[in-house]
Amino acid sequence: MKILIVGAGAVGGYFGGRLIEKGEDVTFLVREKRKQQLEETGLVLESVHGDVTVKPHLIQTGENVEAYDAVLLSMKAYHLEGAIEDFRPYVGPETMIVPLLNGISHIDTLVDTFGESNVLGGLCFIESTLNEQGHIVQTSPIHDLIFGERTGEKTERITKLQQAFNGTKANFVLSENINRDMWHKYLFISTLSGVTSLFRSPIGPIRDDELGASTIQNTLDEAASIMRSINAPLADDIVEVNWGKLQSMAHEMKSSLQRDMEKGLSVEGDHFYGYLLGIAKEKEIAAPTLEKIYANLRIYEKQ
Repeated sequence: MKILIVGAGAVGGYFGGRLIEKGEDVTFLVREKRKQQLEETGLVLESVHGDVTVKPHLIQTGENVEAYDAVLLSMKAYHLEGAIEDFRPYVGPETMIVPLLNGISHIDTLVDTFGESNVLGGLCFIESTLNEQGHIVQTSPIHDLIFGERTGEKTERITKLQQAFNGTKANFVLSENINRDMWHKYLFISTLSGVTSLFRSPIGPIRDDELGASTIQNTLDEAASIMRSINAPLADDIVEVNWGKLQSMAHEMKSSLQRDMEKGLSVEGDHFYGYLLGIAKEKEIAAPTLEKIYANLRIYEKQ
């Protein structure tokens, strides 16, 4: 199976590196600067699951145009629109697009652009970053990539993709209900990202404070209420489940959005919170905690 990964950053680079390590046919679509860096150093993974350096196949937009069997997307949401034009030439009628972006609104964007049948569901859980040398540093036991047909079917093509993913040193999981899984992650990550960015703190000190803990709970409740107003496929107990996950996380755990703020980078405020608050306004649902989180991110972006 021919797999194209758009970008070779901390997420796509990690999972792509593991697939190359296994022996799969993987190509990275990258910018010139990253291409030069990877040609010099190789793709280096420094991981708690084992270090590896591989020599990746690299292309830039317009090079070696052909349709791939699968295209994996792992960019930030605010880069999606530009990235679509970059990878569009490599998508054919049978290409499976597997988005690993946080949130949910990107699914509509991809379906509008490429059609219903091309777009699968996907998400990932991984703590990884690029260091100054461009190496991918992966630091926790969790390195999960979850994918599936949005119809819930186990099709011939998804079985072939599963076979390509099986046997790597990362945890690739075929989901029977990827729509539910994506909404569940959206609820979890919007809460974690929201409170850690609002308080400029890892999760531990927030939950240790009485008012911080109530902010976590309010964020979960407001986001879940908005999602349920549009019949998102949330499990009945998902708020309690996500509360438990947030309580069990390492004291020093930060969200990727918070780390981006600390580096002075752009953040996914519109994708996470602008989308939810747009629904809240339409449905006349009060969401004061989410409004404060979103205001915090908008003011940060303006500065």
